[in-house]
Amino acid sequence: MIKIYTDGSCIGNPGKGGWAAIIFIDGKKTEIKGGKKDTTNNQMELLAPIKALKEIPKGSKVQIFTDSKYVKSGITEWIHNWKKNGWKTANKKDVSNKELWTELDLLNNEFEISWNWVKAHSTDELNNEVDLLARDAADLY
Repeated sequence: MIKIYTDGSCIGNPGKGGWAAIIFIDGKKTEIKGGKKDTTNNQMELLAPIKALKEIPKGSKVQIFTDSKYVKSGITEWIHNWKKNGWKTANKKDVSNKELWTELDLLNNEFEISWNWVKAHSTDELNNEVDLLARDAADLY
């Protein structure tokens, strides 16, 4: 089982953003991070699992831990209706970050993923660690 912790960060929203992931494969820990100059927090929260999933073998069993209810609820619940409704929200508005959602959806279907929400800035040490990595990445931009 591969474990991935993800987070996104934004200095200003929109503003300088960073994303990060900590990936555990067979006990080996890998950290990845990146960012953009002009972005939003939600975009960074979505980019983190997208980038992480691209680093692991397709078909893997994966546990993803995120402190973003936007990401967890979006990929496990909301996306089904968005796709059924032509990428419109319940309010008939275009889904924000559609390109990122479609990319994450494609990746989500290439793995056996358990999506897990963790409380931000709490007792989960790995969530706190990935949060610092994402903030560091945002600082670079």
